[in-house]
Amino acid sequence: MCEREFQNLPDTISIDGPAASGKSTIGNLIANTLGYICLDTGIMYRAVTSQALKEGLDISDEESISQLAERIDIDILPSSSDDGRQFDVIICGADHSWEIRSNDVNQNVSEVSVYPRVRSAMTELQRSIAKKGKIVMIGRDIGTVVLPQADLKIYLEASAEVRAQRRYIEDLARGKKICFDDVLNSIKHRDELDSGRALAPLKPADDAVIVDSDRMTVYEVVEHVLDLIARR
Repeated sequence: MCEREFQNLPDTISIDGPAASGKSTIGNLIANTLGYICLDTGIMYRAVTSQALKEGLDISDEESISQLAERIDIDILPSSSDDGRQFDVIICGADHSWEIRSNDVNQNVSEVSVYPRVRSAMTELQRSIAKKGKIVMIGRDIGTVVLPQADLKIYLEASAEVRAQRRYIEDLARGKKICFDDVLNSIKHRDELDSGRALAPLKPADDAVIVDSDRMTVYEVVEHVLDLIARR
């Protein structure tokens, strides 16, 4: 990383974007550089989805899923393993850090996140955490809904094909046997659900800085965002 002087640091930074656009990786690197907390809010929706599947709930049963979201215990802790995870995801006292990344969760999380009571429960928790300041918050509606007054808003873009390739490589590295076309179709399906939902659809905030990462490395994106912060 290049050395910079940060004189006017934003208290809250939102990073939004579609699935597999690099939000978590980039957000964590920026947070580490600034000494901030990084919260990937998508983890919360994944946790609800994973627990719903574990309990055998019908994902299309909005009432049951909403009740689950309002009672579930979710904790995000520093990574306890060197298996590639960025943090531990504890659901009801058990480690589900990789379970929340399963194909079943990928296929169902967007439907779960549409439910108003689920979003309300997660949004209130996210806002409460953000009040502490010095935070990078990652999601799909952070700059538009959760933290509309965020000091700096970033929206990451990348084509579905590029995002699918990134996810495919990650899955192969973890030993998963998966077809690229299945990953691509899953990404496109999630894009349709996320962008088309009536409540908090995926879109950049009017005052967000849009970063297209199709031809950028993770390092280049991080450097670009840090430059934005340094020039504030």
